[in-house]
Amino acid sequence: MTEDPGRVNDTTEWIARASDDLRAARHVLSAEPPLLEDALFHCQQAAEKALKAFLVWHDQPFRKTHSIEEVGELCLALDETLKPHVDRAAPLTEFAWKFRYPGVAEEPSIEEARAALTTATDVYDAVLARLPDEARPPAIGE
Repeated sequence: MTEDPGRVNDTTEWIARASDDLRAARHVLSAEPPLLEDALFHCQQAAEKALKAFLVWHDQPFRKTHSIEEVGELCLALDETLKPHVDRAAPLTEFAWKFRYPGVAEEPSIEEARAALTTATDVYDAVLARLPDEARPPAIGE
């Protein structure tokens, strides 16, 4: 059965953007000194976009939101096995805004940023494993 090319393309675009956010998070974590706030933002974005890719693949509409919990609940209605990934990723939601504006008193730790990257990568991998090959982005260099 041939899949809808539009749905394949849209899913691929979402998952590719999630991959780019993971790459950006790794990059800014390797900077000297590491850009922790930016890394946390990209981790949140990667998890959110990966989950949205899953929803797009399943033709499940979603509203504009950065809430991983909200998007995750929609995903769980389609596949309950994503629950541990969604539960771990839900706290990343605050990184969509927490460090994006002046006036933040606390500085994140490198451990917090590394844990967020692990979580975001886990969500990305879990979603990618549930997408067919044609909806996956090409490997870098292809």
